[in-house]
Amino acid sequence: MITEPNQPRFLTIAQVADELNVKQSLVQGLIRTGVLRAFQVGGRGMWRIGRQDVEDYVAEAYRRTAERIAAGDFDDAGSGDEE
Repeated sequence: MITEPNQPRFLTIAQVADELNVKQSLVQGLIRTGVLRAFQVGGRGMWRIGRQDVEDYVAEAYRRTAERIAAGDFDDAGSGDEE
């Protein structure tokens, strides 16, 4: 995800799911477990995720993946790409 000057600072769960090409339920799970930082605004279900928090999550995912590859724990079956 490339940060453009005119892009919003905060994203909805749906926008993050779209950016990462995953289901909204996965983003909700990441928030629920504290893996992805977010905050609630307004009523129930109104969450916002900082664009930088999404970038940090992606950077951490790359780091963890590199560690797994270096340790020889790499499954190239592509099982994470199904919807």
